[in-house]
Amino acid sequence: MRPGARRRARRGRDEPGWPHGAPPPRWARIAPVAALVALCAAQWSTATAELGYFLAALPAVAAFSYGAAGTAFFAVLVLVLLGVPELGVGHARGADLATVATVGLLSVVIAWVRRRRDAQLVSVRTVAEAAQLAVLPPIPERVGGVNCSGLYRAAQQGTLVGGDLYDVRAGPYGVRVVVGDVQGHGLAAVGTVASLLGAFREAVLDDPGLAAVAARLDRRLTADAAADSVAHPELFATAVLLEFPPGLDLVRIVSCGHPPVLLLRDRAVTEVAAEPGPPLGLGLAGPTLPEVAELALLPGDRLLAHTDGVTEARDAAGCFYPLATRVPVLAGDPEGLVPAVWEDLAAFSGGGPRDDVALLLLSPDQRLSGGPPRQ
Repeated sequence: MRPGARRRARRGRDEPGWPHGAPPPRWARIAPVAALVALCAAQWSTATAELGYFLAALPAVAAFSYGAAGTAFFAVLVLVLLGVPELGVGHARGADLATVATVGLLSVVIAWVRRRRDAQLVSVRTVAEAAQLAVLPPIPERVGGVNCSGLYRAAQQGTLVGGDLYDVRAGPYGVRVVVGDVQGHGLAAVGTVASLLGAFREAVLDDPGLAAVAARLDRRLTADAAADSVAHPELFATAVLLEFPPGLDLVRIVSCGHPPVLLLRDRAVTEVAAEPGPPLGLGLAGPTLPEVAELALLPGDRLLAHTDGVTEARDAAGCFYPLATRVPVLAGDPEGLVPAVWEDLAAFSGGGPRDDVALLLLSPDQRLSGGPPRQ
């Protein structure tokens, strides 16, 4: 994927706004200066109206975009303009001048407190982002013999991880992929996401069969649901597992109640046939391992896995997003299919779905090699 497409695909992660600790926007810093110049010019151009006293509000406005020193500068400047009659702006005396000075002093205090809170917010957000990215790190462009393009959007504003998950790992049994959707979304589901991903990464190295990987994830959720520390014991998740074995032009798929994977072959898009098993964590599998489907791959084949946040997004008329129909139209987008699907989905749903969204496009090489494990 081009660098521009990668930036657009990860826009939600990489573009903090002003409330997240970034410098104030330029207009917020220019506004007090522009107001100062405009009020002074208006006062000098009229002799009948008293406009100078509006300057008393400027230190409070400056406190939202400047630090204590900058706000103090505005406060002193306003005091001079209002307290020196020869300047022709104001004629404050006694109590009026004291009131303006008090407003300026309070504005300086507000600016100082705001800067401290901004610094604390930056620190907390940095730690939170590091923790969330440790749970769900960005997908590399290539893992083993598989090219990857992923997109993740959490439904809860200000978070990087919600109730969806995906991962691509190379191990001794080939490249393995998981795409899942746990019960709920937002921060309440992050613990379940972390638990599932940890079990998957261990299974990539230890379990020789893809069905055994699904069984391990099911046991993990079942054990978590039985733990006394879990507030909501009815934990479950849908997931689809894929495996690209080394040296074979095929993919193995296990579906645990998850939306089907789409196969992009030439200009046709079809759903990969895989017998859906029960969701993970319900303890319904018992001693019988889930069924593994195999699909022979041809040169140029691509696989698109997704969560139901994509296909259950609705437009203003209540219609669901037709992913399989839209993919052939969007496949030729020069910026890449995954960013194109997200932009189309956001336009369709009027700004983006209200659920977590995960998209993962896999483009395997032919004659796949296992490659070194991704640690």
